[in-house]
Amino acid sequence: MKKTQASTIIGILAAALVVSSAMAQSADWKKQWEEALAGARKEGKVVVVGSPDPVMRNDVIPAFEKRYPGIKVDYLAGRSADLVERVKLERGSGIFSVDAYLSGPDTQYNVLHAEKLIDPLQQYLILPEVTEGKNWKPGKLWFMDKDGAYVLRLFSSVDSILFINTDFVKPEEVRKATDLLNPKWQGRISSEDPTSDRGSGGNTAANIYSQLGGDFARKLYVDQKVQISRDRRQLTDWLARGTHPLCLTCRNDDVKPLLKDGFKLLEVYDIEGLRGRVNSSPFLLSVANKAAHPNAMKVFINWLAGKEGLEIYSRGFGATTLRTDVDESFLDPRTVPKKGVDYPDDADPKWRSADKLEYGAKIRAMMK
Repeated sequence: MKKTQASTIIGILAAALVVSSAMAQSADWKKQWEEALAGARKEGKVVVVGSPDPVMRNDVIPAFEKRYPGIKVDYLAGRSADLVERVKLERGSGIFSVDAYLSGPDTQYNVLHAEKLIDPLQQYLILPEVTEGKNWKPGKLWFMDKDGAYVLRLFSSVDSILFINTDFVKPEEVRKATDLLNPKWQGRISSEDPTSDRGSGGNTAANIYSQLGGDFARKLYVDQKVQISRDRRQLTDWLARGTHPLCLTCRNDDVKPLLKDGFKLLEVYDIEGLRGRVNSSPFLLSVANKAAHPNAMKVFINWLAGKEGLEIYSRGFGATTLRTDVDESFLDPRTVPKKGVDYPDDADPKWRSADKLEYGAKIRAMMK
């Protein structure tokens, strides 16, 4: 009887400790959040580096500014490599103006993290809807850098292989990878620069080289005379006009407005002989060390990584998030990774920082 009573008392005390700890944690995050909000309103803005993404400008930023009046988003859009070089020059002069980076894996791993321009991120995540593992498909926040602390992944979508203009290319004409070598497509395929270590052009070329070999890559890029441009808009324009009706690196967010205008552009996911990959597009998230507006940065990244922010982005961009509570019914089912399928990961640090660079060197030698 005494043992039973003792066990009951111990159980009650343990439960009381758990409740007390949970209440303390709840009060702690609420206090942190209120302090961040108050500080953010005094700072007045957050400065974010990202790609020229219409979803960000037209949907995400207005929603954030409506949710948090008095906190503006100063969005610096462009090629991340160029913007980060500018930031580095400013920092060398003692100017620290940026708060957060929405960039691709190459910039995040090989520049921002490698050159120690960013802070460990988790210390700035406050809201339970962001920090609790149950809200994330991997069961926890997924940090992609080698230290597992700096670069946060928020999306994981199956990547398409290319876009075609069906006024000029029939879908059945590109069922296999070898169909891309058909002489009728010589000079009619476009891509971002395949010799660049940064950006989708080099990454796509490295993926093709890794899966299909150097001989295939040479026949495609050299013999087929792939037209190269570093201007995403030009690539999309070529695709729409049909001057280059096959595009290896066009982006869904650039193509989507043209679909509304009636252009017959098709995103191709399945080609025999070339495996689809998963990617972290539209961005990986990191935060600047010595942030110019640290409180506004906290508010912005917590909202962006939460249900509301990611659902708005997912709906506008068509990307699959890693959250468990975001509606996916509106997504193209081809973009949602299938359970049990082992996809090559385009955002894998080893691929981006080692393997891809090795293939890139081979591609540059080949293109000479």
